[in-house]
Amino acid sequence: MTIAPTTPPVGLLVGEDWRSTASGGTREHVNAATGTVQAEITLAGPDEVDEAVRAARGAFADWRRWHPTERRRVLQRLVESMTAHRKEFIALSAQECGIPVQVGQAIVQMGIDWADSAATWADKVAGEVIPSAANVFDYTLAEPYGVVAVILTWNGPAASMGISVMPALAAGCCVVVKPSELAPFSALLFARLAREAGVPAGVINVVTGDAQAGAALVAHPGVDKVSFTGGIATAQAISAACSRRLTPLLLELGGKSANIVFDDADRKKALKSALGIIVLSGQGCIVPSRLLVQDSIYDEFVEQVTGALSQIRVGDPFDPKSVMGPVISDAACDRILGFVDRARNSQAGQLLLGGDRLGGELSDGYYLPPTVFGDVDNASELAQEEIFGPVLAIMRFTDEEHAVAMANDTQFGLAGFVHTTDMSRAVRVSAALDVGNVGVNGGGAMGGPEAPFGGVKQSGYGREGGKGALLEFLRIKNVMVDLD
Repeated sequence: MTIAPTTPPVGLLVGEDWRSTASGGTREHVNAATGTVQAEITLAGPDEVDEAVRAARGAFADWRRWHPTERRRVLQRLVESMTAHRKEFIALSAQECGIPVQVGQAIVQMGIDWADSAATWADKVAGEVIPSAANVFDYTLAEPYGVVAVILTWNGPAASMGISVMPALAAGCCVVVKPSELAPFSALLFARLAREAGVPAGVINVVTGDAQAGAALVAHPGVDKVSFTGGIATAQAISAACSRRLTPLLLELGGKSANIVFDDADRKKALKSALGIIVLSGQGCIVPSRLLVQDSIYDEFVEQVTGALSQIRVGDPFDPKSVMGPVISDAACDRILGFVDRARNSQAGQLLLGGDRLGGELSDGYYLPPTVFGDVDNASELAQEEIFGPVLAIMRFTDEEHAVAMANDTQFGLAGFVHTTDMSRAVRVSAALDVGNVGVNGGGAMGGPEAPFGGVKQSGYGREGGKGALLEFLRIKNVMVDLD
């Protein structure tokens, strides 16, 4: 598949109006692969946020009353349009956040698959009849929350449309989407395709903006629920703002996922899993950024991992041979290298691979190589903080109990990975891990669109995927009828 750069969409969608200017001003969007400005981003201010929420509120009265089958049909037309524009989404993913086209094909397809799954649930979620006395008819109604603020992170915006936005639409809610100003293009394309597919004006609004726009959105009295994907610090600020009005939240936050490799593991599968640190250049909440290896195979397996990572092709996202692109920004480079330098200086682990910004023909972009530390102290910053970059921390463990204790010794609880041919142990360890998702022997900790996905502890709460994704945006009302 040949993918070429495309013209990025910019602006805002408020109700039925596409706007090229807004009170928040503008921001230059820099291509992470080249370090050059590729677009001028329109930034929404509180005024545009208010108008978008009002537009969503105005559209909700009609959208919620659409027959569920009609809502499913229009959303399935949107999925068909997403599929038809797949190449454009892949190109925009490369341009807005540096995802290599080779990887972007899978990321975009994931968004389409999750969107399709959510659309098919639109006419299959209903209330139920409650057993009651002979003279009473008791039943429930599953009703949409109303207006949902969907605040997205920047590391996979094309997928986020299917994962975070489509379930709210399928449930009968209207949305105000605030994509990150670092990666707004995919959300704008999604919104345009939705309008062309027949989704009414006001049902989907897109307000590209910075922290000011986000603060105005979560504090708005017209918002009935907030769905946020991002980091802990921002989630804490959002939670504090929502607590004033008791606005319910769905939080999909970060991770520091442990990948546990026992001495009886299938080495080929375990190695492939360990290479997951390169996915999205390590900028993924679910990537296995901590590798726990049993003592008896530690040296041999670590040598295999570093050898494989040293061969990874890092380069231009539009080069079909690139499997790792740049990180999102110059500031991200500095932040990630700050972790690396502090780990070196504190001797938190032994640097085995990488550790410096890439130069040469890649020097204008924000490129880092796969970086590996061995014999890492599990109490160190390197092992405990979400670096959100291609940095792998490897640690030794002695036995099953030791591995589980190390894996759980973190504030995060999004995912875990287990490699062993002993299925009894696989089941025990999976149950003992304090996480929301577990991948065993190469199984993805993030399942398909029919499976629940979400974290525990500081990795958030609520679930995306399957029927549960729609239930996040539905309120249950009980109706009791006296038949006498």
